[in-house]
Amino acid sequence: MTLAFLNPSRSFDEARNAVVFFGHDGMFEIRFFVEIAALAGGQPRGARMSEAQYLSAFDAMRASIHDVARKAYSHSRRNSNTLTATDFR
Repeated sequence: MTLAFLNPSRSFDEARNAVVFFGHDGMFEIRFFVEIAALAGGQPRGARMSEAQYLSAFDAMRASIHDVARKAYSHSRRNSNTLTATDFR
């Protein structure tokens, strides 16, 4: 099956400092975390954005995030995946 992103919801996971979203491979739900460093873009190193800003950055990057998530999942096939800034280079 192909990984699909049927549900556009996403949320900020404060404990992991990441935005979490879900994909689906058939009937299996696959969890993805995007680390905040990958969403910070041009922010100065060490600067913190608000939860709303991280979610906005996720929304702006959604298509590329889904592409990176598909690639990461195709290599691991795990039910939980963390995407880092390195994955977006």
